[in-house]
Amino acid sequence: MRKSMGIWELLILAIGLAMDAFAVSICKGLAMERVTVEKAGIVGLYFGIFQAGMPLLGYFVGMQFQSVIVSVDHWIAFLLLLFLGVKMIYESLQSKGEAAGEKEAELGPRSMLPLAVATSIDALAVGVSLAFLRVNMVRAVTLIGVITLVLSMTGVKLGHMFGGKFRSKAEVLGGVILIAIGIKILLEHLNVL
Repeated sequence: MRKSMGIWELLILAIGLAMDAFAVSICKGLAMERVTVEKAGIVGLYFGIFQAGMPLLGYFVGMQFQSVIVSVDHWIAFLLLLFLGVKMIYESLQSKGEAAGEKEAELGPRSMLPLAVATSIDALAVGVSLAFLRVNMVRAVTLIGVITLVLSMTGVKLGHMFGGKFRSKAEVLGGVILIAIGIKILLEHLNVL
């Protein structure tokens, strides 16, 4: 019997997915001479919309293949989340010290769209794994989008106030959360939990 993801698991997943956007938002805040609600909101909206939209896209792609691989869905979810978590941790360790490399905070589409896509690629893969679980996608997408919006706006302010101290820690935490959720999904489906 397949178990569904509860609200707490979705909340933790949403926070984990938002960590890349949070880290990039800190960088944006570093480059701002003055932070306003409007500037933080622009950053938050870009990241929030893409983080919410990508899992939905991944979900529909995954639904096309559900009947073929339903017997291995827990392994797919585990491997995807494990891969994304390890990748996130690895990239954060490789990019230490790069947070201050951005000189100016451009908020136009030319600057923000590539960042929003890049930080939401992981969410696309998570959406594929969500297609193999019983997940309320409206709830999941809403949580992911809203949490990313709020954390991104907060990241802009923190970046402006405190500098780049949090970037690698946020990405490592995000990676650990994704790995932990993947392990939990696998253990549940193997009836260990």
